[in-house]
Amino acid sequence: MFPIRDHNPSGRTPVVTYALMAANIGIFLSYAGLLGDGRMLEAFFYDWAMTPARLMTGEAAHTLLTSMFLHGGLLHLAGNMLFLFIFGDNMEDEMGHVPFLGFYLASGIGAALAQTLAAPWSDVPMVGASGAIAGVMGGYLLMFPRARVDVLIILVIFFKVLPVPAWLMLGVWFALQLFGGVGADAAAGGVAYWAHSGGFFVGLVLTLPLWLRRGGPGYWRRTQGEPPHPEARYRWRPSRVPRAGRRWRR
Repeated sequence: MFPIRDHNPSGRTPVVTYALMAANIGIFLSYAGLLGDGRMLEAFFYDWAMTPARLMTGEAAHTLLTSMFLHGGLLHLAGNMLFLFIFGDNMEDEMGHVPFLGFYLASGIGAALAQTLAAPWSDVPMVGASGAIAGVMGGYLLMFPRARVDVLIILVIFFKVLPVPAWLMLGVWFALQLFGGVGADAAAGGVAYWAHSGGFFVGLVLTLPLWLRRGGPGYWRRTQGEPPHPEARYRWRPSRVPRAGRRWRR
């Protein structure tokens, strides 16, 4: 179940969201040449990725910030930027540009601290914007639980785009992170499940003041949990390529 877009248009240009995407892409391209050299990449990540064991000894506090702009590969980067593109613009629209930037960075730092608490003496470096983006998703769930999100369903050779409410898509995603965190060895590396869960929770909590200013439960009653503006509508355009008819041969 992979989100491809939502039906929740933003009212202004999300300049901070675009700037964060540009920064993540630009930084990745700056060291992409190291991906084929394990030693050089390990040295680079030692300086800039967040390693819980180093953080616990009081070293490299700057990596709480720098690690959220690093990625382990092109697919890792692409997936994170897609999620940021889908959900970031609406949260920036609601919060304002500068508050949204602070919210994003705080969610990323909270995610890194959550992973550190889960495996405080792990020497595996953590990279990726997914903790900060999980915070954006947590805030989105609180503000727009019934916004429609188009997800791509892939079952072996079956592909289907299906609109689902945000609470379902984000709830399933969060549940998978929790279950993954419980079942995985946080110190062994792999997916940073606790960073995802922690970032999501931090983002939800940081969005509570905004939600309460909007009216809290009353805001949900007024909007029915949907965006307080007309939703975007998409149409699948038919292909202009003519279809070849079946021909009978004699």
